[in-house]
Amino acid sequence: MNPTATEDDRDTSIGAAADRLLRAHADNTPCAPVRDLITSAEAAYAVQNRLTERWLADGRRLTGRKIGLTSPAVQSQLGVTTPDFGMLYADMAVPDGSEIPPGAVQQARVEAEVALVLDADLDNDRHTVADLLRATAFALPAIEVCGSRIQDWDITLADTVADNASSGLYVLGNRPVALDRLDLRLAGMVMERRGEQISTGTGAACLGHPLNAALWLADTLARVGRPLRAGDTVLTGALGPMVPAAPGDVLEARIDGLGDVRVAFAPEEA
Repeated sequence: MNPTATEDDRDTSIGAAADRLLRAHADNTPCAPVRDLITSAEAAYAVQNRLTERWLADGRRLTGRKIGLTSPAVQSQLGVTTPDFGMLYADMAVPDGSEIPPGAVQQARVEAEVALVLDADLDNDRHTVADLLRATAFALPAIEVCGSRIQDWDITLADTVADNASSGLYVLGNRPVALDRLDLRLAGMVMERRGEQISTGTGAACLGHPLNAALWLADTLARVGRPLRAGDTVLTGALGPMVPAAPGDVLEARIDGLGDVRVAFAPEEA
């Protein structure tokens, strides 16, 4: 076998997958899965990195990372044993209580999470809980508005990783809380849609503790050369089931010790 030909084929497949997802972004129309072009997590992250470089070159500003696949049930569904990650950009941030216009996120789904905001870099090869505690300025309640460029959310690990971990938008609460005032493992979460309870959970649902997820992310990003930096926001992963969002929905999440965060989805235009 010709190694050069194999490398060329891999690069062609990565480029084709990236182009398919970029078209889905640009056209605001979901596309076919990309697992016909890439199958490994390594190749999927190469696609994600290609998209990241393209968007940074286009002027988007990186503001942090999101962690996905922190639920054992979802990991089992996709046949994986570790979380995944995606990039957060400034244009993905939505103010608390704001209304998201129709079509802003493809196939929107929402989940409540703990967000950490850093005031120090995390660039060691391996981090401790103490490193993370010292580096974290405060925590906030968050709603992640997930979205998939893959039609009908027909995803495998390769599809979601390549598609920036199925990212969409994110909403942060406005009352920062220091970690020494919280027990994130036992923190309960309730999400409601116009007063109707639609998702519940606790911090323990996120890899046993949201800080476990953040440690995994810090170590992983340091290894791949994109370490977390002071000022970054980290969405640590879902505390309860992800639920679909529809035009006209008003969603509010409350997390013990952190308070609440709210987002609305504008009705479809007549």
